[in-house]
Amino acid sequence: MNKTGKLYIGTNTKMYMNISQTTDFLTKLHGLTQDISRENMELFVIPSYTALSSARKSVPKESISLGAQNMCWEDQGQFTGEISPLMLKEIGVQIVQIGHSERRLIFKETDVEENKKVLCALRHDFTPLLCIGETIEQKEKGISDEVLRIQIKTGLSNVTPEQAKNVWIAYEPVWAIGVDGIPASKEYANEKHKVIKDTLIELFGEPLGRNIPVLYGGSVNNQNAVDLIQMPYIDGLFIGRSAWNADNFNQIIRSVLPVFLKKFKTN
Repeated sequence: MNKTGKLYIGTNTKMYMNISQTTDFLTKLHGLTQDISRENMELFVIPSYTALSSARKSVPKESISLGAQNMCWEDQGQFTGEISPLMLKEIGVQIVQIGHSERRLIFKETDVEENKKVLCALRHDFTPLLCIGETIEQKEKGISDEVLRIQIKTGLSNVTPEQAKNVWIAYEPVWAIGVDGIPASKEYANEKHKVIKDTLIELFGEPLGRNIPVLYGGSVNNQNAVDLIQMPYIDGLFIGRSAWNADNFNQIIRSVLPVFLKKFKTN
């Protein structure tokens, strides 16, 4: 696990909530969690582009960090339909999600393109949240570790150690996410998080590589969140639809935070 003692926990609302739904969700989540010290927790939400401006105005950035679901690697130009980092900076976005499996598989983004976005995000002082994960076919062929290592090494190519301090990783096995996702066992998730941590240490050395937050995402819910966060190599949770109700998200946060802090103190 990382040695920062901070739980990283958040959600990506994908293409679901509109502006009013997003701001209502954020306002309620802020109210429910404002008693929790942010020294112990990094809470973030990644809504749709159209909701970002209103979302930023609805809650303090010190309470809930906001992210964008994607971003172009160029500041401006002939890129119809893309979003510039300058546009996101103007809104007050802090995090950029890069390489979600839906971007990779549906929209055919490559590891090289994800790397361009990571470097662009770092250049503009965003926190890049690089998403990685193997498909069920890759898992069944026994090449999950190789896939994860390639995604990390290519995605973080030319990232300096100083820049790496601002990088987050989300491990989301493709077969575990979405409506029909099958949650990974806590042991499997922890095993892959160790592969990721070992690769980050290989790239950036100790203690930097170990301290890069690695979050697990993949059908996280009230039933498995505590089991997952207990595992030594899991630094946080990237939650899907179970977090889209503020009351339920608050319940998950309050169930996992004391367990995480106990784990941190024990280690």
